[in-house]
Amino acid sequence: MVAIQETELKQGIFNGIARAKGRSQSILVSEVHKIEHLDPVDFFAAGREKYLGERFFWKDPEGKLVLAGLGICGQIQSDQAADRFFHVEKEWKRFMDSALIINKYQRNGMGPTLFGGFSFDPQKQGTALWSKFPEALFQIPKYMLTLSNGEMFLTTNVICTHHDDLTLFEKVSRERQEVLSKAAMKQSFAQPKLKKMVEIEPEAWKQAITHVVKDLKQSELKKVVLARELRLHFDEEVQAERVLVNLLDHQNDSFTFVLESNNDCFIGASPERLVKKEGHSLYSACLAGSIARGNTPEEDDRLGSELLSDQKNLMEHQYVVEMIKEAMEETCNEVLLPEQPVLMKMKYIQHLYTPVIGKNRAGTSILHLVNRLHPTPALGGLPKQAAIEKIREMEQLDRGLYAAPVGWMDYQGNGEFAVAIRSGLIQGKEASLFAGCGVVADSNAESEYKETSIKFRPMLTALGGKIT
Repeated sequence: MVAIQETELKQGIFNGIARAKGRSQSILVSEVHKIEHLDPVDFFAAGREKYLGERFFWKDPEGKLVLAGLGICGQIQSDQAADRFFHVEKEWKRFMDSALIINKYQRNGMGPTLFGGFSFDPQKQGTALWSKFPEALFQIPKYMLTLSNGEMFLTTNVICTHHDDLTLFEKVSRERQEVLSKAAMKQSFAQPKLKKMVEIEPEAWKQAITHVVKDLKQSELKKVVLARELRLHFDEEVQAERVLVNLLDHQNDSFTFVLESNNDCFIGASPERLVKKEGHSLYSACLAGSIARGNTPEEDDRLGSELLSDQKNLMEHQYVVEMIKEAMEETCNEVLLPEQPVLMKMKYIQHLYTPVIGKNRAGTSILHLVNRLHPTPALGGLPKQAAIEKIREMEQLDRGLYAAPVGWMDYQGNGEFAVAIRSGLIQGKEASLFAGCGVVADSNAESEYKETSIKFRPMLTALGGKIT
């Protein structure tokens, strides 16, 4: 059993209650403890009974940082189309201005940390598919496990009000120990059987591709990304834990994320970083242009060489490079990126990849950069606004959080957001998978259809299905 010293939390809650009474407002008390090693997936699973619908999970591609959150201590959300990034930032600052933070460890992703995401396009008419997720949704967890460079930490977040007394500490202490006791036990998760796969309007999607190609030849548009949906039906309820284990086993070099809202679960393993902020250092990535992996090393090398010399894919990639470079230069004193892309090889697909590094000017928040970068031409198109309007017009899919920013930020201003591709929405015994492709002037509807089929594979495999 994992045990923790209770003294600091008890004193923190005592001080938090006193501050709440003095100011007549709620006060966030956040306490960090270094603890013995726990499996982050088991910690996530330990909240299934009590915190189902109130959990999140995050792992970076290198495994240097893993976050798992249970319960909702505080929540920031918005359904407004305009200023949603500003709204989240303003509310987060309000939370932090009065918070009591007990944290002697100088690490990212511990103490008060906000996790969540934004929808792709808040002006697109929504559907019932994403009814459980507002246009912006961020959670401050009650309990958060942080695996940082091999060391394990537990953050406990408590809201104190002027009505509370020290029975609040007793309740939190008891609850926390229950979570840790459950997390110390190895969990097992069932794999439901896939009964049926339904492609949502594939022919209409192909027609939309052909229509957009014609538009590209007679308008300012250079590129438009169109996405489609695959709906899966299972014999039993799909457990996020099982899918998460599968993703970590087979897509371990991706950003792995889970965000629950009510009983729906958005989950994925994305190869694409939108932006990372660590002190004054910024990191982004250009990921556009893709081709399948080969069945043999020789075929894989041939396909990779083909991608590196393919003018359509190189042009798509360059659009993303130019946009991200321009956005980074607005807030950075220095921006570094290589002249040519390299290959990023994932399990089922390989991409053109260009990393970008910048030195951030003081005062620029990570949410400002998320707002500026989203959507990149890899997920929206060019010119940005015209492409989004064309997607609104032509795409039947309600993207929700698909292809949008998902990630975290801590109270010190550090954070990281991925582009939520290779993802799915789990809803009881059903799940929707999403995949898109960049349409340019010489695109072919059948080729783009095949490309999206390849992009479905990571999530489909994690859910126990396959495309033949």
